[in-house]
Amino acid sequence: QVQLQESGGGSVQSGGSLKLSCAASGITFRTYCMGWFRQVPGKERVGVATIDHEGRTNYAPSVEGRFTISQDSDDHVVYLQMDSLKSEDTAMYYCATSTRWWQPSRCRTLIVDDPTWGRGTQVTVSS
Repeated sequence: QVQLQESGGGSVQSGGSLKLSCAASGITFRTYCMGWFRQVPGKERVGVATIDHEGRTNYAPSVEGRFTISQDSDDHVVYLQMDSLKSEDTAMYYCATSTRWWQPSRCRTLIVDDPTWGRGTQVTVSS
């Protein structure tokens, strides 16, 4: 059974940085799409960035150039480095991984197929 655990959230002032981590356990598949999503109360969860098993990355326009997704494949950890944070980045951040199947074209559009989700980590940016 795949499990994901996020960490690294917290409170920071506008312009600051945070680095989120997502540790995966129970991984048995060699190919995957993993991603970071965020959600604010009353709104839908939206994609922030994705990365596949070959390290190809994709970003939402709102975070392009400020956030960087990366991974340590050997340890099954995915990171999200967030720089130049803005108040509008305040949200609960979730990690997700595809499990039994996924499509590269959907990963490029920030969709993680057949997902397993973590429980989330809160990021609060004050202006």
